[in-house]
Amino acid sequence: MEEKKNKERQHLTAQRVADLFLDIGTFLLASGAHSGRLQTNLGRMAETWGMRLQIHPTFKGLLVSVRDKEDPQNAVTCFKTSPAHSIHLENLTLVSRLSWKVCEERLPIDMAEEAFASIKTQPHYSTWLIAIAVGCSCSGLCLFAGGDFLSVLVTFIASFMGYLVQVEVVRRRYNPMLAITIAAFVTTIVTGLGTLLHLGEHPEASMATAVLYLVPGVPLINCVIDLIEGYLSSSINRALFAGFILLCIAAGMTLSIGLIGISNF
Repeated sequence: MEEKKNKERQHLTAQRVADLFLDIGTFLLASGAHSGRLQTNLGRMAETWGMRLQIHPTFKGLLVSVRDKEDPQNAVTCFKTSPAHSIHLENLTLVSRLSWKVCEERLPIDMAEEAFASIKTQPHYSTWLIAIAVGCSCSGLCLFAGGDFLSVLVTFIASFMGYLVQVEVVRRRYNPMLAITIAAFVTTIVTGLGTLLHLGEHPEASMATAVLYLVPGVPLINCVIDLIEGYLSSSINRALFAGFILLCIAAGMTLSIGLIGISNF
């Protein structure tokens, strides 16, 4: 038993652990995790494998420092840039379960690497399905805001089309902020045309709610969580990112309202 444990320790280098933690950490950041979740999940696995872990997350990447408790010379500090952010909360649950499995079942690092590789290959939701969900959610908000049937219908069409335009612009590898601005412009153009054609008794409800799918809810929430937990640099990064998204939404709406000529919005 002791020989088996020593053999496992030989393969458990700080560099290998750091590489895995960087992959997991940047994956979590891109999926919408706040910094405290990274510390909890990665720290749980590091403790199981006898490693000391320090992390410094930012919005665009992750810095980790790993040191073997039994061998101080077995230490490394690495940085990795996170991929493009695409909120997928199910990924956070799967990684959390993996970290608990490593802790409770004492999984070796090779099995953890295989399990995480499987998580990364999980399929994403269809673009059309998300577009329909976006349309339904914005329509529901329009209904809560006092919109009638026609206003709700205009909201659904506007948010549905706006989301598809946003996805297409991002697919063509343009700047994500430009994609948000164009999506806000297209969405408001559709609701503005509904206003000019007098579709519905409360067209202002459509214009106000159709663009809400663009509001960066997850970055704003994570900004507050990071601020409370003491990750100040990450909190500031998220706040600036979310603020610039709101500015892009306002710019897209302003352009479309000015183009259509609506003066009483």
